[in-house]
Amino acid sequence: MTARLRKTGASLSLLLIAGFTACTSYIEIPIETPIQPKLDVSAFQRIFIAGFIAGANEDVDANMETVRLLRSQLRNKGIMRVIDADTLPLLEIAKQNGAAEAAPPAPDQQAATPPAQPPDQEKTPVINDEKDLEQYQHLFANVAYWKKIGEEYQQPLIVTGAILFAPQQRSGFVQREQESYDPFGRRVVVPVRTYMERKGFVLRPTFVFIDGRTGETLHTETFREEILYNASQQTPALSSYFELMDRLLPAFLNTLSAQKIKGTRTLLK
Repeated sequence: MTARLRKTGASLSLLLIAGFTACTSYIEIPIETPIQPKLDVSAFQRIFIAGFIAGANEDVDANMETVRLLRSQLRNKGIMRVIDADTLPLLEIAKQNGAAEAAPPAPDQQAATPPAQPPDQEKTPVINDEKDLEQYQHLFANVAYWKKIGEEYQQPLIVTGAILFAPQQRSGFVQREQESYDPFGRRVVVPVRTYMERKGFVLRPTFVFIDGRTGETLHTETFREEILYNASQQTPALSSYFELMDRLLPAFLNTLSAQKIKGTRTLLK
């Protein structure tokens, strides 16, 4: 009886293997997985990318580049009507007047020259890390200021915040693949740990979403991306900025609208 069962089991296994090998072709079906937005923006028809607190950088103006990039992405996606206006001089407002006394400029006066300052106050503050940004956070909590800005632009959803884009250096062991050939001429790839000096950039944006009707903050989200290169590699700062922004743009857009993750499923025929 045992021998008969073994024989029967072996026959079934052969049939299953034969059936599986018969499926020599397959098809890939594209699928899309929807992700719901983090913020309900159904009450807004317009969006104003107002500008960002950012330090001076000799290679990249993180404030202006971020404003242009976000406005372009929002227009391409058709997410609300994007207000095309000058960015607000937030750094000067926070530095000169303080959040409690800040008053929004009229739309036709936003590009005007800031009030004259004493020589020792004309320099743009240097922002090298997160601690340098903390002294300006009070501006985003100034409900009266943002409500007045909302009134100037027909109560849109306001996007503002702070951008840190700074160079960085790091040293340590890095694993890389080293190619060699064995005595029989076969290619062999071996992981090797090597001590390297690397340099690159870090991008840390904080996006603040404000209700232009009330001046209240609706949502705040912080991202952090970094990129490192070999110390001998010369990569323009602007190229690194766009590469880092490209990584976090889907998450930013998902705050405002549903996004779809594309993928495939394989089916055997």
